[in-house]
Amino acid sequence: MSPQRNRAIILAAAGVATAVLAVSCLPRSHPGADPTADLAAGPPAAVVRVDQVGYAPGEAKHAYLMTSRPVTRAPFRVLDGSGKEVLSGTAGPSTGRWSSTYKSVHTLDLSRLTAPGDYRVEVTGSLHATSPKFRVAPADELLDKVVQDNVRFFAAQRDGADVDADVLRRKPSHLTDRQATLYDTPAYDEDAERLLEPLKPVGGPVDVSGGWFDAGDFLKFTHTASYSTASLLLAQRTTPAGGEKLAEEARHGLDWLDKMWDGSSGTLYVQVGIGVGDTDDGSGKVRSDHDVWRLPEADDAMRVRPGDPDYTIKHRPVFRAAPPGEPISPNLAGRVAAAFALAAQLDAEDDPERASTEMEKAAQIYALADTSPKGQLVTAFPHGFYPESSWEDDMEFGAAELALAGEALGDDRTQEWSRQAGHWAKQYLSSDNLGTLGLGDVSALAHADLAKLIDDGRPSGEVGRERLVADLKRQLEDGKARAARDPFRAGADYTDFDSVPHAFGLATTAQLYHRVTGDSRYDSFATQQRNWALGANAWGSSFVIGEGSTFPHCPEHQAANLAGSLTGKGDILVGGVVNGPNEAAKLRELNSFPTMRPCPTRASNPFSAFNGHGGGYMDNVGAWQTVEAADDFTATALLAFSLSTGPEDNEPSERFSS
Repeated sequence: MSPQRNRAIILAAAGVATAVLAVSCLPRSHPGADPTADLAAGPPAAVVRVDQVGYAPGEAKHAYLMTSRPVTRAPFRVLDGSGKEVLSGTAGPSTGRWSSTYKSVHTLDLSRLTAPGDYRVEVTGSLHATSPKFRVAPADELLDKVVQDNVRFFAAQRDGADVDADVLRRKPSHLTDRQATLYDTPAYDEDAERLLEPLKPVGGPVDVSGGWFDAGDFLKFTHTASYSTASLLLAQRTTPAGGEKLAEEARHGLDWLDKMWDGSSGTLYVQVGIGVGDTDDGSGKVRSDHDVWRLPEADDAMRVRPGDPDYTIKHRPVFRAAPPGEPISPNLAGRVAAAFALAAQLDAEDDPERASTEMEKAAQIYALADTSPKGQLVTAFPHGFYPESSWEDDMEFGAAELALAGEALGDDRTQEWSRQAGHWAKQYLSSDNLGTLGLGDVSALAHADLAKLIDDGRPSGEVGRERLVADLKRQLEDGKARAARDPFRAGADYTDFDSVPHAFGLATTAQLYHRVTGDSRYDSFATQQRNWALGANAWGSSFVIGEGSTFPHCPEHQAANLAGSLTGKGDILVGGVVNGPNEAAKLRELNSFPTMRPCPTRASNPFSAFNGHGGGYMDNVGAWQTVEAADDFTATALLAFSLSTGPEDNEPSERFSS
C-alpha cells in the first residue's frame, strides 16, 4: 500500500505469534536491472531503455540512452530478429543529467520504424549498449494480451467461494464473511495509528463475502472496489479487448458492491476487516490484517473465540459509511452510483430488466449523498489509508453515468441527471481540489461522459463543453510540463507514491481528450507515459508484472509470495501493476515477517545503480513502497491499455466524436 495505504505501521511485525501458514523458504534467482548488464563489475557505462512491450507502427517511438559521460551524436542502429540492420541514426541532444553515475540521457528516435517485427537497438561508436527486445505491431496485437493479463490479476484478487484455482493455486477464503458482524465507526489515533477504543458491535449478520482483496493484503474497501469496477466497465464499454473474462470480472466486482449496499435500510458498507489494531506492533488485544503474513484461507482455519487477539482476523468486522438511511459521504455515493449506472448502460440492450434494477440502485445511492460534508470524507478506517478531499468529481461521475443509463433506458429523469452532472462539474472546477486521474480524482472520466451528453443535446446547466475540455487539457498540460523537465519524459513524480498509476492516468486522460475533441495533440504524450511505465525508464523495468523482459518478480503480495513462483516464470501475479519508483529514502525500511519467503535471496538491490533525481526502485517482497500491486493501479492501467487498442490512427470513436 502507498501512503494512502499507509503500510509503514507493520514494518516490525516479526515475532508476532499467531495462527499463520508456515512455508519453507525456497531460494530463487533474480535478474539484475538490465538483462544485458553484468553489474558485478559496476554499473555499465551506457544502457538503452525501451518500451519492452513495444510500439504501434504509426505512433511516435522513443528509446533512451543513459550514459556515464556526455556524448555527442552517438550512433545507433536497429536490428531485426535475424540481426539485420533496418534503421540507423544518432542520439539526440541530452535531455538532462540523471545521477552522479549517469551524467546524460539522450533520446533515440525510432519513429521511422514501422514494419511489424521484433527488434533491438544497438549503440555503437565509443559507447556500446544493447536494448532489450521489443516489438512493433498494431496496438491491439501489443496490448490486448496486456489487458487480458490485467483481468487475470483481478482473478487472483478474488475473495470468497468463487475463486480461480488456476491463478496462484487460490482456494476459497474468508467464508466467515457470509455472516459478518457490523461494528460502529472505529475510533483511531491517526498519528499513532492505533485503535483508541474497543470495537463496538451494532448489528448483523450481513453477507459481505466475495469481492477483491484491495492490494497485497486481504482487506476489502468499497472506495477502491467501486473505482476499479467502474474502470473495468468503462473498458468493457470501450473495447472488446478483454472479452468475456473482462465482463465476468467486472460483474464479480459489481456483485460485491451489491452486497455492500442494503437498499432496504439505505445502508452502504464501506470496509471488511481492519488494517490497524490497538497497538502498532501487533501485540495488543486486537491484531489486524496487517500484522500477519499468510495465505487467505488460513484465516478460516483459525480456532478463535471472542476476545482472542486474532478474533477479528477470522471474523472480520464490517463498517458502515453512515447509520441506516443517513446521508452518505459524497465521494462514495458518486462513485458507487457510477459503477451501477455503467452496468445499466451495458445491460440496457440485452437485459433491460436487470439494467433498470441497476439504474435504480445507482439512483438510490446517488440520492443519499451528503452534499454538505463536514470533516473528513469517508474512504477507509483509518482515513490515512486513503486520504481524500475531492468529492464533487465523484458526484459529477455518478450523475453523468446515471444520465447515460437513463438515455439508454428511456428514463424521464435523464435530463435532470444531466443537469446535475453539469452542476457538480462546475463545483469541481471552482474547488481547491483539482487533480488528475486516479483513485483520488475521477474528473477526467466524468468530463468525458458529460461532454457526450452535451453532444447528445442533453442539458448541462451550469457548465459548457468548452470548460470540460479545458479541464482535461489542464490535467494534461500539468503532466506535460513535468515531463518536459524529466530526462525520460515522465509526467509522474517518482519521488512520491503512485507514480506508475499516475502515468497511466495521464495516458488515459490523453486518450479521452482525443475521443472527446478529435484533437491528437496529446497522443505522443500518452505514448510516452505508457512507454515509461513499460520499461523506457532509468531502471529498465516494466512495472506491470509479466510484461516485457524485466518486471517485478517479488511483489509485496501475500498470495503471490506464498503460493506463486518467485522466478518470474510459471504461476506469477501476471498483469498486476505496482506502485513503481518512489523516493529513494523511503526504501530504507522494508516489511519483514517470519513466514515471508525471501525474494530475492540476496540482500543487494541491483536497481539502486540506476537511482537518480531522488527516485529509487527496489524489487523486493518487503518493498511495499515500490512493488505492492493494487486493484486501483491495475484498473487505471487496464483502462489506458483498452483505450489504446482502437484504430491505429486513434480516430475518436462514434460514441465520443465531437
